[in-house]
Amino acid sequence: MDIGQAFSDLQNLDQDDLKKIGSAPLAIRAIVLALLFTVLVVGGMWFVVKPKFERLDIIASKESDLKTQFDQTQSKAANREAYVEQLGEMKRTFNVMLRQLPNKTDIESLLIDLSQTSVAAGLEVEFFKPGQEVAREFYVEYPIKISVTGNYHQFGNFVSGLAALPRIVTLHDMQITPAGDEGSDSQSNSRRQQKLKLDLTATTYRYLEEDEA
Repeated sequence: MDIGQAFSDLQNLDQDDLKKIGSAPLAIRAIVLALLFTVLVVGGMWFVVKPKFERLDIIASKESDLKTQFDQTQSKAANREAYVEQLGEMKRTFNVMLRQLPNKTDIESLLIDLSQTSVAAGLEVEFFKPGQEVAREFYVEYPIKISVTGNYHQFGNFVSGLAALPRIVTLHDMQITPAGDEGSDSQSNSRRQQKLKLDLTATTYRYLEEDEA
């Protein structure tokens, strides 16, 4: 029996012929066995081997991430002493800077400096009132509400004078409005109309002492 005849007979097989496949011609049995082998191989590859390869890809990806994390951790561990030394230096520098803030006794002299700065700029001080202190973790904020009258040039001199003070002073909530007119004299009114009113909050800072902390 040739191969062509075997394929022809294989196409005509029915259920009863399949039951007698053991007594079928050799060529038919060989083809059936080859088909069964192919089905088993393909099924094994699809249902067994393929999931294993997919699992292998996932594990390989995780391995790459773990290697990256390991390299980063190893680098940090290798430089740990340098980081600790750098952190200590930063703390020392921070403490030195923190000590440069005024303490309770220096605040009074700083208030005098603020008042003198406004007068030196040619401003008329209408309102000067220290507010409640606000404690932070390492320092205390000390707000001072100020209201002065003058012109833009004088305001600029005032701000420049504050920036030149040896202590840290920050300005907040600045508002410039026309100064109120008073009196009936026209020349006096003309001068007053040229004046402006500056309202602001000047915040200075002082060191938080150990007993307060």
